[in-house]
Amino acid sequence: MRLAATEYQRYLDVLRSLASQDWNRSTDCPDWDVRAMATHVLGMAEMAASIRENRRQTRAAMRRGGVFVHSLTALQVAERATMRPDEIVHRFAEVAPRAARGRRRTPGFIRRRQMPVTQPVGDADEPWTLGFLIDTILTRDTWMHRVDTTRATSRSMHLTGDHDGVLVADVVGEWSERHGQSCTLHLTGPAGGRWSFGQDGPGLDLDAVEFCRIVSHRAPAQGLLRVEVPF
Repeated sequence: MRLAATEYQRYLDVLRSLASQDWNRSTDCPDWDVRAMATHVLGMAEMAASIRENRRQTRAAMRRGGVFVHSLTALQVAERATMRPDEIVHRFAEVAPRAARGRRRTPGFIRRRQMPVTQPVGDADEPWTLGFLIDTILTRDTWMHRVDTTRATSRSMHLTGDHDGVLVADVVGEWSERHGQSCTLHLTGPAGGRWSFGQDGPGLDLDAVEFCRIVSHRAPAQGLLRVEVPF
């Protein structure tokens, strides 16, 4: 939850830095420009901040049908389509601390429950606990959209080992568990590090943020990097 609060603030800092022309720039998510992406992040934070809003969005998304996560994010964007950039920034600044508090206060018996629908990852539909969503995915999602936004607007991304490095290391650990093969991994940059899994495996050397973009399927992949990690 410390990482969650910090990531909300760093994403807010990026939004506050944007010029008027930046909000219409295309992102690595083909259906979203910067403004649409920000409304999704806002909608997800509002969902995390309020049990009532969580239930409302969940029910509305399920009524839409289709893959739940796609229906949910489309709903969040559609419901906030008329918001001006300054309204998005103001609302996110207001709701982000409440989202972090709401996630922190979620009791263990709720975290242990399985989500009502499976989540698509690669070619599989996976059962997730609510704890995995609350503690891990919601922070990864905001982080990756900060990556998307800084790339789209040619902003430099604020990276530190004690925040981004922890998030990246968690992704690396999950990635290694998902592929289960031997390799060594060297990720460069402030969020990077070195890992070794098994013996006599191939060596991979690349930027830490680019590694996360690749395993999130935002960039072309080869070999073990084709193994997807959810964000």
